[in-house]
Amino acid sequence: MKITKGNALRGLRGYGAVVALLIALTGCLAGPGQYYEGTGVHDATAAEAAGTWESTEGTAMTLRPDGTAAVTRLDGWDFDFDEGWRLSGKGTWALTDTPAGQRLRLELTARTKVDRRADATMPPPDGGDPPTAYTWRFYVDRDDRRELVLFFHFGDPDAGNAYVMTRKPTATTAP
Repeated sequence: MKITKGNALRGLRGYGAVVALLIALTGCLAGPGQYYEGTGVHDATAAEAAGTWESTEGTAMTLRPDGTAAVTRLDGWDFDFDEGWRLSGKGTWALTDTPAGQRLRLELTARTKVDRRADATMPPPDGGDPPTAYTWRFYVDRDDRRELVLFFHFGDPDAGNAYVMTRKPTATTAP
């Protein structure tokens, strides 16, 4: 086939359509955590959220009814998790509501200790110390028994990793 100006333009149009299709399909491959907006839970109360919550490796947070909090070895959320620091200290907390569901905002206002995870993948971007104040945003969800579960996504959003906090059983709720 002889290449003419018309044939070349038709070929470029076809190539452009393929590129546009690939771009559209790549957008569909975004991970589950990347565009997560919420759980749809809107019925949690502050009284229900108050208490002690735990995760792995000694991580805990105590949410008091007066809005104050104590944090022990809590990892950073989102990409901050990769830096490997774990903060302990005092702060405040509050439930918020968005159209996509409730969130719990936890603010560390007085850091008392810093630990590091052995599996940390990168140093802090500024090469300095971990933050002295920090804010986490937990999603509020309910499990199969309708009890609250708090979580946030961490690391690469395409991976959809969830850092889950569960309520520590009390003497009256323990089996």
